[in-house]
Amino acid sequence: MRISVNWLRELCPTDLPAPEIARRLTLAGFEVEAIEERTLDPGIVAARIAAAEKVPGSDHLSITRVDDGRGTHQVVCGAQNFQVGDVVPMATPGATLPAGMRIERAKLRGIESAGMLCSARELGLSEDHSGLLLLPRDTSPGAPMAQLLGLPDFVLEINVTPNRPDALSHFGIARELSALTGATARLPPSSLGDSGERAVDAVARVDLEDPERCPRYVARVMEGVKIGPSPLRLQERLRICGVRPISNVVDATNLVLLELGHPLHAFDLEKLKGSRIVVRRAGEGEPMTTLDGKERKLSADDLVIADAERPVALAGVMGGATSEVSDRTTRILLESAVFDPPGVRRTARRHGLHTEASHRFERGADEQAARIAADRCAELIVKLSGGRVLSGAIDRYPSPRPPAHIWVRPSRVSSVLGTRVEPAEVEQRLTSLGLEPVDGNPSRRLWLVPSFRRDLTREIDCVEEVARLRGFDTIPIEVPKAGIGETAAILPQRRVTSAARAALAARGFDEALNYSFVAERELAALIPQEKPIRVANPLTVEQGAMRTTLLAGLLRNVGHALKHGAQDARLYEIGRVYRARPSGSHPAGELAWPADEPRRLGLVAAGHRAPRSWSAPHDPVDFYDLKGAVEDVLHAMTIQARFVPAERPWLHPAASAEMVVEGGAYGALGQIHPRVAQAFDLPTGILLAELDWEALLAHSEAVRQMGGVPRFPAVARDLAFVVAAATPAEEMLGEIRAVDEKGLIEDVTLFDVYRGAQVPQGKKSVAYGLTLRASDRTLTDAEADALCTAVKERLKARLGAEIRA
Repeated sequence: MRISVNWLRELCPTDLPAPEIARRLTLAGFEVEAIEERTLDPGIVAARIAAAEKVPGSDHLSITRVDDGRGTHQVVCGAQNFQVGDVVPMATPGATLPAGMRIERAKLRGIESAGMLCSARELGLSEDHSGLLLLPRDTSPGAPMAQLLGLPDFVLEINVTPNRPDALSHFGIARELSALTGATARLPPSSLGDSGERAVDAVARVDLEDPERCPRYVARVMEGVKIGPSPLRLQERLRICGVRPISNVVDATNLVLLELGHPLHAFDLEKLKGSRIVVRRAGEGEPMTTLDGKERKLSADDLVIADAERPVALAGVMGGATSEVSDRTTRILLESAVFDPPGVRRTARRHGLHTEASHRFERGADEQAARIAADRCAELIVKLSGGRVLSGAIDRYPSPRPPAHIWVRPSRVSSVLGTRVEPAEVEQRLTSLGLEPVDGNPSRRLWLVPSFRRDLTREIDCVEEVARLRGFDTIPIEVPKAGIGETAAILPQRRVTSAARAALAARGFDEALNYSFVAERELAALIPQEKPIRVANPLTVEQGAMRTTLLAGLLRNVGHALKHGAQDARLYEIGRVYRARPSGSHPAGELAWPADEPRRLGLVAAGHRAPRSWSAPHDPVDFYDLKGAVEDVLHAMTIQARFVPAERPWLHPAASAEMVVEGGAYGALGQIHPRVAQAFDLPTGILLAELDWEALLAHSEAVRQMGGVPRFPAVARDLAFVVAAATPAEEMLGEIRAVDEKGLIEDVTLFDVYRGAQVPQGKKSVAYGLTLRASDRTLTDAEADALCTAVKERLKARLGAEIRA
């Protein structure tokens, strides 16, 4: 939102310079993103065109004689939109235009030119370059343009948060500045006079058919108005705020919108059928042409302002073309209403319209401001366009909103802020915001909340206001004191999770945090058989479904990294997925909310095993690198697992495994399926895994149980077997351990796999290292040999394994 500092000072007199105003507002929660200075060189003045003639041989140049108040000068001009007697801006020799161009005496086609006649764009006022900026004919030649436009001025670009619609205006910011400085914020005094006729009885009628969507509707009527341009200073005030001047009546509604923050709309009363306003819902498919010239098909959810026959405005969003104010308008019906924020938001979004009015109504308008804005605007219209305001106002307000009351305790304010705040300061801060004390005492006071502060509903809201106004920098930062025995215990699950994160970090993985909303097509590529929960009102198509797997976001992250030149990427995420429950109440058994929300651990790896170096090969990561990372996580959680072949739609069938813990399948890992890689536009060498984090936490041990140093030595034996090439090493390991009835096998390590000339075709050689130890004695060679013999016999009987010679 753009705020004029000159205008702000009119509403809240202060001598603070613009940068200091910006600093105080920013510290109070209204971030000033930019400060712009608007000024014009003193050498740019008003000049009257006394004579003009065409330049011979030119189809557009004219030789003009202009009076700048100090004499008559010859200026060559290329514009076509002026007449003799018009007053226009003139940059005299030596003046500098806002764009940096310095004006000097010059010759055009050999003709002397002592200056330059200017358009609005050349003066930096707007983008209009269709011709000269025509000033009112009664403007005195020689008057500085800066003075005529109310310059110099500063413009503050302020970011107003959505919960503060009361600050979306100059007077709203003036109220904040008043609370920060102590200066009094006041609206211009009203001098509205009534003619004696009753508009409500004799001229117009308003029917409020939907008071829920329109809790208040105020209308005032003006007659005898004359449409024309607004004064220069008013036009510049609108331009500073980013609004294009149109006519005196429309400009008046926009000026009051920017001043008070309450949107208004002016109807040509002659164009309202039956001189009637009906606030109603639109018919399904009912047509209407809005002010932007587009015909729209309305929804039954749209609230419209209609006359006796047809819609004339989309309530709270945009007016209609059929009742637009034109040059022939003489009678005005001025609307100042309040509309339901969700309804305005739906209508604006449905029709792709975002206007100054909808921006404010979507956040909530002040019902009490409707009449104030109507009176202020009616007075301004009469002042700018003549005519008169008919006495009285049509005010439909069937259910006034009761004012909010909040009990505030200064002791609670001090407790929350962690610093002593005196009751007198609490009262002064709240009073400066417009709250009124109605009951209680200094230790506990009941406050009446002004209607424009709809965000204040609880005591904690008032605590925040006190902190905001006194300055967050005044609240001391203190480290809580903790004595021996007062340290909070770390939860076991947090301890285990921290250890797992450390294990992944050691493997080169970085943690990612993704939105829970993903594209439905991405989920379909990963798990085609599972139907996700769709988001009813997604921000984008790419966020249209709740994720059923973490892999969609991680694959998108890795793809983004690789496309931007990254050579390697390893990411993990611990987060929730959303598995829909069938709904028994739905006849088709459709998905229901709330969903199951289990946590998962997702991993994705791409690139190389190690950074490029002279000391190590630059090999790509493979299945065993990912399996090693998963095993490190399991080791950190003190979990034993085995891996068996897996069938998952997102994994390559020849390079995948399922992780089994105590008989339960708790995840899978492997190389990406080519179909999935194509769907995500990724290389086929990507590795990925997803584990059931909830189940792993349930089987984990937060504190490791350490045994003592063994008293007796170990015996090492190496055994090499020739088995069928398809025999899983995990199955052989299970058979080896099954032989050990006395618990003598301390460790089994697979240290070699060989396929080659010395091994028959269709076979492989697998070598295991066995570490044998007894806890109560030293094993003899005979006991170790007997155990090894038992292993050989079992593997031969169960798997057809032969000892390799």
